[in-house]
Amino acid sequence: MSQQPVTKVGLRIDVDTYRGTRLGVPKLLSLFAKHDIKASFFFTVGPDNMGRHIWRLLRPAFLKKMLRSKAASLYGWDILIRGTLWPGPIIGKKLKHIISAAHQAGHEMGLHSWDHHKWQMKTDFMSAEQLHDEIKKGHDLLTNLIGESLSSSAVAGWRCTEQTLVEKQKFAFQYNSDCRGESIFIPGKGLTPQIPVTLPTYDELIGQGNIDQQNYNDEIIKRISSSKLNVYTIHAEVEGIVCADMFEELIVKARAQNIEFVPLIELLDDCDKLSLPQDSIVNIELEGREGWLTHQRSMVEKTANS
Repeated sequence: MSQQPVTKVGLRIDVDTYRGTRLGVPKLLSLFAKHDIKASFFFTVGPDNMGRHIWRLLRPAFLKKMLRSKAASLYGWDILIRGTLWPGPIIGKKLKHIISAAHQAGHEMGLHSWDHHKWQMKTDFMSAEQLHDEIKKGHDLLTNLIGESLSSSAVAGWRCTEQTLVEKQKFAFQYNSDCRGESIFIPGKGLTPQIPVTLPTYDELIGQGNIDQQNYNDEIIKRISSSKLNVYTIHAEVEGIVCADMFEELIVKARAQNIEFVPLIELLDDCDKLSLPQDSIVNIELEGREGWLTHQRSMVEKTANS
């Protein structure tokens, strides 16, 4: 009997907070070493001001998501005051040894953000100069930490604008992962390729349609297809801490079905870069999240017409 062909899944780890860096990243590095996995880490390296999101609890959609995903137990109660009663710590300076450990372990290193909260809340109001400054501060600190150039970036909260794409061209990223979509594409003439996330995250899926801790991994595996692009995002604050055991079970289940987790750069290397389709981005709301997210336009149009 012939072996089932390998299905590659780009594994992206978003590291949003001080807590996720301090506790989640070391646990994930241990898991990846144990199971011989290389992945793509996207780090937030500036101030952790995530506690400033607390006012969003007044918004019904955000409150519903927080309750459904049991966010307080996932992220820790300390996140609720981080950056509110006193300035948030500069993650890259306080925890540079942990970020360096991810690099030394051979994982792909990318920029997530300088200030995750600020990017999520203000990116669509920022001027070109402000956007560039936010990217540059994160880029320069992370580059200095690892001692080499960054291959990629991924905006916080999947919130990207046309001007953000323009500003990112001033850096030597080989690709960006700023949106949800279904295929690798060029988001405009002369722009760096986008590798979109294709699979839902834990907080989007859990509690929806009878999906719980027991069947979550099966649902993720069911959505992986050998005939399509597969990109999965986990969070150091979730799969690296309270859901670490569940995530390790996913790794084992996936391997049994010949599913291989790889860095996103490997997906780009596997495709014909000269024939990537041109597409564009559009910002719309997504079920399971509060507010708008950036999507691949052709996927949105295809869904609307189906």
